[in-house]
Amino acid sequence: MFRIHRHRVGALPGLIFFLSVLPALPGPPNVVLLMGDDHGWEEVGYNGHPLLKTPTLDKMAAEGLRMDRFYSAHPSCSPTRGSVLTGRHPNRYGTFHPGCSLRPEEISVASLLKKAGYATAHFGKWHVGPVKASSPTNPGAMGFDEWLSHDNFFELDPVLSRNGGEPKRYEGEGSEVIVDEAIRFIDRSVKTEDPFLVVIWFGSPHEPYQALEEDLALYEELPDDFPEREVALTSNETGKRVKRPLKEVIRERFAEITAMDRAIGKLRDHLKSEGLHEDTILWYCGDNGIPPSGLVESRFRALKGSIYEGGTRVPGVIEWPARIKQPQVSKVNAVTSDMLPTLCELAGVPLPERPLDGISLVPMLDGTMKERGKPICFWDFRGAKRDNSEPYIDPELQKGTTPLVKLMGGKPTRDFANSRFSEIRDGDFAGARAILDGRYKLFIGGGREGEAELYDLVKDPGERSDLAKGKPELAGKLRAQLTEWQESVLGSLLGEDYP
Repeated sequence: MFRIHRHRVGALPGLIFFLSVLPALPGPPNVVLLMGDDHGWEEVGYNGHPLLKTPTLDKMAAEGLRMDRFYSAHPSCSPTRGSVLTGRHPNRYGTFHPGCSLRPEEISVASLLKKAGYATAHFGKWHVGPVKASSPTNPGAMGFDEWLSHDNFFELDPVLSRNGGEPKRYEGEGSEVIVDEAIRFIDRSVKTEDPFLVVIWFGSPHEPYQALEEDLALYEELPDDFPEREVALTSNETGKRVKRPLKEVIRERFAEITAMDRAIGKLRDHLKSEGLHEDTILWYCGDNGIPPSGLVESRFRALKGSIYEGGTRVPGVIEWPARIKQPQVSKVNAVTSDMLPTLCELAGVPLPERPLDGISLVPMLDGTMKERGKPICFWDFRGAKRDNSEPYIDPELQKGTTPLVKLMGGKPTRDFANSRFSEIRDGDFAGARAILDGRYKLFIGGGREGEAELYDLVKDPGERSDLAKGKPELAGKLRAQLTEWQESVLGSLLGEDYP
């Protein structure tokens, strides 16, 4: 690849320019962050799933960096998405559960890379605040130059808002619709010679499931010994809860995953055809574990919504041929909060001056990271209830506009909330929480003094054998570290990190 340089020669009469062709100086990499919605660790072919067809993700895992111990920062969607954007645990800024917004003072990876000259765009599910123009936490407010986004999830023929405008229906398979938009943005960025950060958050495979016939046909013949039970999910016809046979539901879920995989393949092929694949980071992960409507069986304990492994271990794979020249498999713990520190280091951008929970994974990309060096902490906040707490953002600005099938309180849209905290109470330390340090994970359920469980995830990834009584010193040490981390998080929740 070459770059054209123009030189001014002042000794000659008039203004004379000539062109010289020199080798291009290496610049910051392009970045594409991809995230599936409710896509669990086991739901890819490369992790041994016997039925699912995910050829693109399998290729990425085979040719790039496969992270076997990659985690979502939270067992549900909005909090995890906040961790990607900020590099911080979502409890630091009140994004406790789905439907909680970010706070406007948070500094996003898009804002940081934009200052470094990146063109930035978001496509698909947002779910950390409304996407409308007046929202102080829409993608534009968080540093994205352009966005075509939804407040929550979407299916076929999605209704999306472009740059905060009136929602509009886009015909087609949902994953392909947003990938096509991303491709158009990438092509425009190449013309202006800007490096790009593109965030693509799919609506799949979140229920209610809806897929093309060509994808459903791939799963027509599921095994005869498939579990015969019914699962609860949203009806595409009424938007209300309904029970349907698992076999019928799983066929639709698998078809959505395959369609998403195909859309990623379309993007990957485009990057290759345009000569961009070599120096573009393509990073895929899920936002939490498998939901009840999608589970057949699992080697892990629990599901979406739990901080046991089944709720937080997700697929994680990175391709970057210019840097990851040989296939790698990492068994070092990594988490969605690591994305911001990693990308900032690669782009040469200083980190925000506030507590971060993620670390840079650049040594992992180079195959030199053998240990993480810093624990990963999880926390499903169930703090003391605040009566009549002050909204952090005007509720009018928190009202969603993009419709979806699933009704909540009779509404086909989602509103958001975030509350101010002026003091910390003892009950704010409650809720299931865990600390993962190397091979060991300490889990605590219930109140502040809840009973601890300790697991060796190398020997026991299913978290079946509690070692807490046999290793009291290790359990005590991890518990003290976890409590210290909670104190830091609660300080952030009070607003101590903001100028």
